[in-house]
Amino acid sequence: MFSSPGRLLPGAYRPLFAVRPFRRLLPVFALSDLGDGMSTVAVAWLALSLAPPGGQGTLVGVSVAAYTLPGALGALVLGRWLRRLPAQRLLVADAVLRALLLGAIPIAHLAGVLGPTGYVVLLGASSLFHAWGKAGKYALFTPLLDDGLRLAANSVLSTSLSSATVLGPALAGLLAGTVSPAWIIGLDAATFAVLAVQAGRIALPTVPTGAGRTAGASRTAGTPGTAGAGAARQGLAVLRHHPELLGLLVLTWLFNFAYGPVEVALPLFVGHSLDDGAGLLGAYWAVFGAGAVLGALGAGAARRLPLWPTMIAIVAGHGVGLLPFAAAHTAVPSLIGFAAAGIVYGPYSALSLALLQDRTPSGSLTTVLAARSAVLITASPLGATLGGLLLDRVSAPVVLCGCGVAMILIAALAAAFRAFHHHFRPVRRTLHPCTGEHHLSIPLDGPPTSPTDPAEQHRSGMPAPGR
Repeated sequence: MFSSPGRLLPGAYRPLFAVRPFRRLLPVFALSDLGDGMSTVAVAWLALSLAPPGGQGTLVGVSVAAYTLPGALGALVLGRWLRRLPAQRLLVADAVLRALLLGAIPIAHLAGVLGPTGYVVLLGASSLFHAWGKAGKYALFTPLLDDGLRLAANSVLSTSLSSATVLGPALAGLLAGTVSPAWIIGLDAATFAVLAVQAGRIALPTVPTGAGRTAGASRTAGTPGTAGAGAARQGLAVLRHHPELLGLLVLTWLFNFAYGPVEVALPLFVGHSLDDGAGLLGAYWAVFGAGAVLGALGAGAARRLPLWPTMIAIVAGHGVGLLPFAAAHTAVPSLIGFAAAGIVYGPYSALSLALLQDRTPSGSLTTVLAARSAVLITASPLGATLGGLLLDRVSAPVVLCGCGVAMILIAALAAAFRAFHHHFRPVRRTLHPCTGEHHLSIPLDGPPTSPTDPAEQHRSGMPAPGR
């Protein structure tokens, strides 16, 4: 039934829909992504209704963090037992856990027994396997697809996730006008139940090592791309010897940390400062998601600009986009600013990954990416927790504008540190080939490299000294 849509796709994607397991699972992946997008609004809005007087900010912050942070702990702590399981089993286990525990929230709410503590416990426990489930989702088709089709599959799955960040919050905002946010979380649970059933029923052919696949591809099917604590430690060891890569990780962590309180303060801004409902909250997230998708489309053009200055400018520009939240009497300025913040943010992930790929030593990229994921997954939930604590003391517009100011300061500090680093770099003396005079040579970007090593210059993407 999906062959007709497949014919409407660009040629590079058509062979992908000839793979029966992918064709059958893509709709349920998209449905599950949409459910998670709806929960972006519902989790925070339900926390607002459950919180005791004076504790709304704290409960919203803890709830938002509980929906994601235990997944990071599960990725590191459970690796010894889970990393050898097949991707299909990990995907089903995560979907079953999410369906059962998220499904318990509307039932407990209907029975009148859902309190703040139970709500946070259910959210946290539901996310324990989620990092492994995501890894299983991307690794499931590895033994079935060649390299070109794997890239196409990753692109389709990522597009589904990006689309859900736009459609999910908007749909949740519409539903919240007629049903409790607890039932919206219940819909999210239902999407995971459908995913668990469909993924459990799908028959994946066993691909022997010698039948057109490498041994590495066969192993990938059983170990779905989550490197665990060992790879993360190796990656951190590499980062310690490459200050530029370590600086990129620090910048991105601080950027995400400064963004974390936004997820907590925005519901309070809508509900208290604007005295509006979940529909407007969904509109905020929808315009931000749409802006981020548009911005991501411009990553190719941004890639032609100097990477470090561009990424620092993105952090500052995102902060500027949050400043209109100071106008707490109307939604129009902050909606425009939030959409602009999404557009500015859009290329950041692609650019930071491009810089990592350019600068990481050969053979270390996988471990560096594992370390990056293990570190960054903590930033936004910790920021959300801090934001919740602040919101019990100051207003939502102050926190939102404070996040913008913090991002601008982070960008200014990064620019100042980079200028200081360049000013005091080790200076090399080179001999002019014609005059025999000594000249000073200072690398313009990236780690110091030998001027006689053009291969290393090409790998790192740096210009030759003096250009």
